[in-house]
Amino acid sequence: MMEKDAMANDPARNDRLILTDASDRSIGTATKEQAHRQGLLHRAFSVLLFRETESGREYLLSRRAAEKYHSAGLWANSCCSHPREGETVLSAAGKRISEELGCTAKGLTEIGRFVYRAAFPNGLIEYESDHVLLGRFAGSLHPDPSEVSETRWIHAEELNGLLVEKPEQFAPWAFTVLSMALAYEENRTKQ
Repeated sequence: MMEKDAMANDPARNDRLILTDASDRSIGTATKEQAHRQGLLHRAFSVLLFRETESGREYLLSRRAAEKYHSAGLWANSCCSHPREGETVLSAAGKRISEELGCTAKGLTEIGRFVYRAAFPNGLIEYESDHVLLGRFAGSLHPDPSEVSETRWIHAEELNGLLVEKPEQFAPWAFTVLSMALAYEENRTKQ
């Protein structure tokens, strides 16, 4: 269950995030806590990792830990976070994948970007310029339990079904991220 003031317990609350305009141009910085309490537009990324199996390509979903400051216990893409001041999206994504999932990613590729805003019952606001990244899973999973409570490998068809049948189980940004990644993959296989 989400704490009323879970952001106060976030060890990264004072990290400096990159504020942007709607075109993702940097316009300054703010602490992670300021950005989420005041609803300031900031740069973020969402990664979806995949692996090839005998039964086809599978995608890695992560369930957010119960201690997360919002969307606790909901399913999302493999990893999501924010580049800090001085980090690029790709370098930050590689670092966070290692920290949160205990694995690495090969060939991380940005496949798109979108802006979304979501207000949460605890008063926090996600207002993000979200870069969507796709990459090949490498290594083995060792999730940080303060970030991820569960992981799941899933095929595209099953994922599409879950998004339609059980939308309440997903974080607000997950629909756009996962839909973008699946559309990108479908277009890739048609070429």
